[in-house]
Amino acid sequence: MKELQPVNQNVLLDITEDKAEQTTASGIIIPDSAKEKNKFAKVVAISNIENTEIAVGDTVLYKEFSGTEIKFEEKDYLLIPYDGILAKVVETDDI
Repeated sequence: MKELQPVNQNVLLDITEDKAEQTTASGIIIPDSAKEKNKFAKVVAISNIENTEIAVGDTVLYKEFSGTEIKFEEKDYLLIPYDGILAKVVETDDI
């Protein structure tokens, strides 16, 4: 089995989308070209970076138009510089 391992302070994100058709409340089908791209993704791999604030499995918010999109073994990935990560999604307790 092959896997992608990022180098040079890059992070590999899984951006594979659900390919199901999306429709509006009134039943209009939204084509892929009109859909807004999600800017959240799951971290799949991290290069050797000291003191990272993220880990494999975290969901992160990344900069729009950052990184390189890759299709590898039927999945879509984004290879992005570590500084292209803007935030990490964390669970908090309700008050």
